[in-house]
Order: sequence, then structure tokens, then C-alpha cells
Amino acid sequence: MNFNKFVYKKRTALRHKLEKYPKLQKITTSLYLSYCNVFGPFHTLPNFLIIGYPKSGTTSLFEYLLKHPNVLPPKGKEIDYFDRLYSRGQNWYKTAFPLQSTMKINSQINKTKMLTGEATPRYIYNPNALHRIKKTLPKCKFIILLRNPIDRAFSHYIMNIKNEYEYLSFEDALKKENERIKNRVKKMKEDPNYFSWNYDLYAYLEHGIYVNQLKRWMEVFPRDQFLIVQSEEFLQNTSQTYQNVLKYLDLPKWEPDEFRLFKKRDYKEKMNVETRKKLSEFFRPNNEKLYEFLGQRFDWE
Repeated sequence: MNFNKFVYKKRTALRHKLEKYPKLQKITTSLYLSYCNVFGPFHTLPNFLIIGYPKSGTTSLFEYLLKHPNVLPPKGKEIDYFDRLYSRGQNWYKTAFPLQSTMKINSQINKTKMLTGEATPRYIYNPNALHRIKKTLPKCKFIILLRNPIDRAFSHYIMNIKNEYEYLSFEDALKKENERIKNRVKKMKEDPNYFSWNYDLYAYLEHGIYVNQLKRWMEVFPRDQFLIVQSEEFLQNTSQTYQNVLKYLDLPKWEPDEFRLFKKRDYKEKMNVETRKKLSEFFRPNNEKLYEFLGQRFDWE
């Protein structure tokens, strides 16, 4: 385990313990933010972000990138700064990444530029993240993994069940979606300090209408700052997809000893056949709009 990950795990464990003592947690948070304001300016900002989508292979791709000799790791995969934790300030965010001096020394040793990045897949659909990122990281490179929205929705649902965030059947959860997420986006836009867990957890259908989010992002950033990766292609042709990502990031060709899937779960639960048919009908027109917008087709049914 590298040092950054070790520190991140220890800090996370400490945070969970402090949650039992709110007053003490408030004091330690204040002290840590003071520390960040002093030392944050000496840290770097990320060169790339994996901004979407949940349950689409983001963890595996991120872990493969961290293995590359020219990529230095952050303190964790999902920093959540531009959606949930923006009020902590840029110096707090910067401390999640290596020191500028560390980046420089490693660049000199390797005789090539070093990169660092993070992967918070909910950035893609958070209504506030886009313009916050534009302000902070205008030249950043973005990677977006797109999975068949039917499979993504069901995988997200099963994860919610396993994490005890969901208690409805899949069919009932889909019926209740509009009610559960009603006005949540509006409220997040109106109150920059508000984050909707309902919108994050229960927008099974809305999060799968990819074309709406891609259009929104590509109206703000030029298209050449985005790499679109089809999740199914990434799974089937991992090595070639990985090389494509390295090329996009201007990283030298390299390959890990093995491509082990991270967070792969073999769920026993299966989707109802009729439900899948209905979802196929629901997503088909939106997928067609996506294919037209991107100029490429995915083999989704």
C-alpha cells in the first residue's frame, strides 16, 4: 500500500470515530482546514478527472491508471470536492494530491511529465460541479465511461440494496423515482451548500439519459477535452482501451502485469424480462440521440 492510501485509510477511520462526538469533530475539522490553508498552496491540482458514470468501471480504470509509472496517486479515488465538499475550499482539495515538489522531482527522475487525477463519477450529473470545475480546472482532461443504461441502472439498484439504501423492488423504485428526486436539482442549484443524496442514489432512469449531461458539459468545455469510453468495450478489450486512455492523456505506452477487475460483483439477482423490455423502449430514443451527438454507436439493447 502506498503512503498516500495508508494516510487516507487512517484518516477515514478516524473520521468515522469522530462522528460519535460532534463537538470534537467540529474542532478537528476546523484545525484540519487551517492546516490545509497553510500547506494546500504547496500541493498540485489534478491533470485529469474521471467524471462518470457510477457502476460503469470507473474504479478499475482509475486503479489501472494509478499503476502507471508516470501517474502519482491522490489520497483517495473519489474526492467529492466539486459536488459535496466544495465549501471546504480549494486548499483542502489540493491537499488530496501530491506536493508540487514531489511532482517535479519525479518528473526529473523519469525525464517525463508526471500526472495525477481523481475519479468522482457523480460529477457528471451534479448540477453545480460543471461550472466549479470550469473555474478551477479549465484545461483539465475528462474521461467518461458509458455503460448500457439498463445494466447501469440495475447495478446501481443492487448496490443500493446491498448498502441498505434501498428497500423497494426494482420496479417500484423506478415508479417512485420522480417522486423521490422531485425538485432536488433545483434545490442544489439554489443552495450551493445543499447536496441531494436522493438524487445521487435514486435517479436510476435520469442518470442513464447520458446525452443530456454530455451536451451540458460539451457546451462549456471543448470536445477534445473529453474521452468517451464504452464500458462494455473496456471490459472485453481492456488492454487496447487502456492504451487509448494513455494516448489521450499523453502518457507513454505501458501495461500492468494483469488487469484485475475492481469492485466486480456477481449478483444473484436478475432483472425481470418484462422490466428489461420496458427499459429498452424507454432508453432507445435517448440512446439514438446519444449516438447522433457523439457520432458513434454502441451495441446496446
